[in-house]
Amino acid sequence: MSKKPKVLLSLSRLLLPAVLSLALFLRLFRIHDLLGFWYDQGRDALVIWDFIHKGKLFLIGPMMADTGIFRGPWYYWLITPFYWLSNGDPLWVSVFLILTTVVAIFVIYRLGGLKPAFIAAISMYIVGASRWLADPTPTLLVSALLVWAAFNFLKKKVWALPLIGFLIGLALNFSAAAEVFYIPAVLLIVYLKRKDLPSFKILLLSVSLFLLTFLPQVIFEIRHPGVQTGAFYQFVFKDNSFTFSFWEILKERLPFYYNLFASKFWPNGGFIFAPFFVVFVFSLVANWKKFWKDDKFKILFILSLVPIIGTLFFTGSKGNIYEYYFTGYYLIWILLFSKVVTNKVIFAVFVLVSIFMNYLSFKSEYLKSSGGANVIAFSNQKKAIDWIYKDSNGKDFNVDVYVPPVIPYAYNYLFQWLGTARYNRLPVENNISLLYTLAEADPDHPDRINAWTERQKGIGKIEKSATFGGITVERRTILK
Repeated sequence: MSKKPKVLLSLSRLLLPAVLSLALFLRLFRIHDLLGFWYDQGRDALVIWDFIHKGKLFLIGPMMADTGIFRGPWYYWLITPFYWLSNGDPLWVSVFLILTTVVAIFVIYRLGGLKPAFIAAISMYIVGASRWLADPTPTLLVSALLVWAAFNFLKKKVWALPLIGFLIGLALNFSAAAEVFYIPAVLLIVYLKRKDLPSFKILLLSVSLFLLTFLPQVIFEIRHPGVQTGAFYQFVFKDNSFTFSFWEILKERLPFYYNLFASKFWPNGGFIFAPFFVVFVFSLVANWKKFWKDDKFKILFILSLVPIIGTLFFTGSKGNIYEYYFTGYYLIWILLFSKVVTNKVIFAVFVLVSIFMNYLSFKSEYLKSSGGANVIAFSNQKKAIDWIYKDSNGKDFNVDVYVPPVIPYAYNYLFQWLGTARYNRLPVENNISLLYTLAEADPDHPDRINAWTERQKGIGKIEKSATFGGITVERRTILK
């Protein structure tokens, strides 16, 4: 090895701690103020609370959107220890998930060097995905490990293919959206390397580890026949979730796919990202023969392209397709982009633009006041509940909550957690004279919150109120 590559390698290793520290800083910055704890987070936390405190076992995890199909319990199993260690505090569960995403960036560094690691570290879309207290978040690490295992499959490591099978199963249990296309992508990769396949026992072990990740759902289906299989049949066959109108959907989704790719480098990439996208495509085409000789490139390219082609046949979720469906591909796309765009000057300009664009997004998203009129954040929620407990001064009270998603899972959990851990009492269920109402701002549906407010006027008289960001709490005395 020449001196120049050795110097570059040493410099890269020297800068790695700074990149990882920056990634950690951006993901933890004001997380105690701005953590999102809403419907999904409250629902998941209640399941885990009941397991820890009431011994209620679970064999399934969160539902896939509104399909009626439940993912496996792996996400719950992953975060349960941290709910237990923190005595129920969601903040520390979020910190744990954030740490897994920083580990993912380290894996990306090992796979592609400092270039993709730095891009992933500062990308505000990746930062936002890392700060999301939800089941797709661990898929960032799973996807990075999947590529790492695939690269080791090229080296004929005997453990690589079984690990790939297990990781695909985990990805489907965490996200179960576009990650389903890991399966045909890996099968294609294995086919291309069919001359180097491991023994039949290793292939069988790989399939077995994949299937093992679904064992809890199988047990659940045996105990509750038709719940999973019925929902799956409804989703695939009766709801017409897949179509063969390839070209019609292609025309509609091309802009979506462009923005899907561009936003992983900075939010609202739009026209500013376009010149770099042109360079990416031109480099890909111009150097195709050279790239295709590289087996690592083949893995990245196949993993990147297959979900795009696959989702062209998908019309589920009432025809909608959302960016977070592709969580398991964000880091793979960054790796592919960094591998294809090799011109140092162009990449240097790209990095400078990335820093500037992501700084603007960071400033807008994470330097905002938590006291804003429509800000619904964990810190505000805790302040509202603390206000209720302190104002009640030890008296029993009822509580009525309005949230835009209708079901107040978040507050059901927060009252359960804070009422148990901090105040040693919970809101009572039988009707009494002291009522507290808590309402989140709902700018998208003013008619709903107005109707709820009018109903409250006929129930109790307001005696005192307080506002915390987008949350209003009121003490009422029941009208006789």
